[in-house]
Amino acid sequence: MKIKKYILFTVLFSTIVSLWSCSGSDECKQLEIGYVDFYIYPNSTEYQELNVINGWVHLTAPPPSKGIIVYRYSNNSFMAYERTCPHDKNNKHAIVTVDEETGMFAKDTVCNTRYIITDGYPLDGPGVCPLTQYKTSYDGERLRIYSY
Repeated sequence: MKIKKYILFTVLFSTIVSLWSCSGSDECKQLEIGYVDFYIYPNSTEYQELNVINGWVHLTAPPPSKGIIVYRYSNNSFMAYERTCPHDKNNKHAIVTVDEETGMFAKDTVCNTRYIITDGYPLDGPGVCPLTQYKTSYDGERLRIYSY
């Protein structure tokens, strides 16, 4: 009798946990960011901020994007994030900007969610989803930022 209760409890618990985890998976769907595909030269004087590791810039991009944060992670690696806040994606005034004092966090101007710039995940605030990340490709001279 105890074994049947244990099995029933285990099955019921597993079902509840799996249903709960599946219901949250839709919460962090990637934003519709449209078509983005362009090159920049991060070692040029135009992008002087990207000449060093941990450097970053805000770039413009065609709508529906609100812009792109480009961050130099290492000598040969860059991260690029959409500036539309995943938590406030429908608020036209909400935009993610890099904290100029530290350069290590990006913060939404409306909900105040702070994101870690090295991986795009939320650190604090009401947001639970990471920033939408663009693909990057760097050949030592040109940095390609693209969405497909």
